[in-house]
Parts: sequence; structure tokens; C-alpha cells
Amino acid sequence: MEAAPGEEAPAGAFAKPEELDHGEGLKASDEATTFMSSIEAAELQECVFPDSLVTVSEGGRDLGTFSVTVEFARRAQQPCVLLHAQSQGAIDDCPCGTTVTAYLTADLEVLEENYHEYVKLEGHSLDKRCHMVQRDGQMVIDKVTAVGEDVTTERASYPMSVLRGLLTEGSNLLLMRLIALRKKVPEHMTFISFDQGLNIIHTTFSELGLKQLEVGSEMVEVFGVERIVHSVEDSPTTWQCYFLADGHLASRVQVGSPVTMRLLQLPSQLQKGFEKIPLVWEEDMQMRSNFLERKEELKADHASYLRQHPEIRALISDFLQFLLLRKPDDVFQFAREYFPPFASRRPPEPSLKAPSL
Repeated sequence: MEAAPGEEAPAGAFAKPEELDHGEGLKASDEATTFMSSIEAAELQECVFPDSLVTVSEGGRDLGTFSVTVEFARRAQQPCVLLHAQSQGAIDDCPCGTTVTAYLTADLEVLEENYHEYVKLEGHSLDKRCHMVQRDGQMVIDKVTAVGEDVTTERASYPMSVLRGLLTEGSNLLLMRLIALRKKVPEHMTFISFDQGLNIIHTTFSELGLKQLEVGSEMVEVFGVERIVHSVEDSPTTWQCYFLADGHLASRVQVGSPVTMRLLQLPSQLQKGFEKIPLVWEEDMQMRSNFLERKEELKADHASYLRQHPEIRALISDFLQFLLLRKPDDVFQFAREYFPPFASRRPPEPSLKAPSL
């Protein structure tokens, strides 16, 4: 689900947001909303760390990487939690990936989130983007799906009053860290989410208990959480995740899929030779917004300067016209011979004198 961070849709691409009622009768359970409201600042502080896993096939072949970072940030001067998750790799030699960037409140309410998914096939590609943001008491959702040359756009909005207990792709990752740290999944943990058709659906969580898992060369105890994502049109999707005692993700798999995400080294070992994850600034909403604002400032400043000095355009135009007329082999030598006469037009610079002692 999603539209690119900070990216605006072309005029006329979307209709006026439609308030959907598909699934509005569905609600999160009291246990789910109570869990969200009970999150304390100290718990969030314990969640501020990176996770880095590899994606492998049933035969043990490396297919890609999966990473999650959580940090404290500000959005529109409001303190929040910034979560960034990225999965990249190739299946059958076809590049594919998913990126999620979410700004969340301390109780996991989504302020803004971007989701981007792509699969590049030979002569064919799939690209899905979904952007959701709170605006005037509504959650406004823009979705763009490109299949080859065919592009489909959708826009929908829901009143925030019907989205109590909403769980998205971004907030789900942080929620499971919190569950792992508490080492307990309350019974009847049912949240609401959006499916691919932007319908409200249920997402349920249950406890898988403890088990032993091999990480690197060590056997460690991990705590399991199962998430079932329901759908209006398709069959439910089930994910099983196992976490270390400190909340680090050790294993993640979609039931029925031959692909598994797993941790190769314990965090204590990784810290000794930490590999820095490259920053993809285009996927970060705040950095992209700052870049676009600065870009517009520079464009306006440069345009203002050119308006104040119309001789610049004339000078460059004359030079290019003369250059194309002569077509010299050595352009630099031609420029050196063309511009010296202009030096005599500059006012003399004041002479420099040594300061008195």
C-alpha cells in the first residue's frame, strides 16, 4: 500500500477522498486498545535499536536482506517514533523489495506512513505505493499500483474515530518488539488493519511460546508470536516471528512460503563488527521533505538572481551561438580566448594594504 514519501499526485489523478464504509463495523478488541494505551516511555526506549536479517530459501541460498530501525524523531514539531523497514533481494533472479517508513505516536497511532513494494520481471514489472496520513480528523490513503504500463490510482479516507486500534505494516513491527519484551501476548488481541482493497479487516495475535533456535553457532531461547492478517477477498495470511530476550528479531516467516528471514549473528557479536546499513534518503519522508524544501529555496534564489541580471542569459546565449558557429576542436581554449575582453569591464579592485601596527 502506498505513495512515495512527500510525493504529490498529478492534478486530476485522484478523485475527492471517498469515505469508505467497507468493514467499518469491525473494531479492535478491548485487549488490543488497552495494550496500546499501556505502552510506557521506558518500553519504547528499549525498542530503539536496529535489526538486520538475511532472507534465505529452503535450500539455504541467500536471497536478500531484511532490516528494521527504530528511533525517536519529530514530525511537524511533534515528538514521535520513526520506524524504517526494508526488504531487498531477488527471487528467481528477479529483483524485488519492500520499504516501510512510519511516524508513530507513543501509543502506536499512525501519523504518517509510506509503503512501497516492487517486483521487476523481464519485460514486466509490478510497483505498489501507498501513503497514509492523518489530516483534519481523517486518515487519508493514496494508493498507486503500476503493472507494466498500466497505472491504477485510488484514494480513500476514514474518520479517525473508527480507526481505534489500527495496526499498519509499520506499527506492527514496533508492536511485536513490545510484545517480545513483555514476553506475553494477551488473549483476544485483535486489531484492525487495511487489506489490499483498503477495506478494514482484523489482525489477530497469539503466543507461540518458547523454543530453542540456532543463531550463528549458538542455541538460544526465543519467544514466538503469530500474526494472522485476515482479508475480505483472499485467504488469511499468517506470519510467525521469534524474538530474543532483548527484543531483537531472530526469525520471521510467512506460513506456506519457502522463504525465511533469519538472524545470522547475535547482536553482541554484531556490535564487534557492526556493518552500517546504507541510508536510502529518498525513502525517508523527513529527509526527502527537507531536500525538496531546500531544492525549492535554491530554485527561487537562483531565479531571482537571473531576473536581476538579464545580461547573464545574453552572455551565455552569445557564447553558445559563437561556439556552435565556429565548432572548435578545443572548447576550453576557445572559451579562454572568448572571455578575456570581459575582464577589462570589471571595476578595479581596491588595493590591499597591510594593517598598521
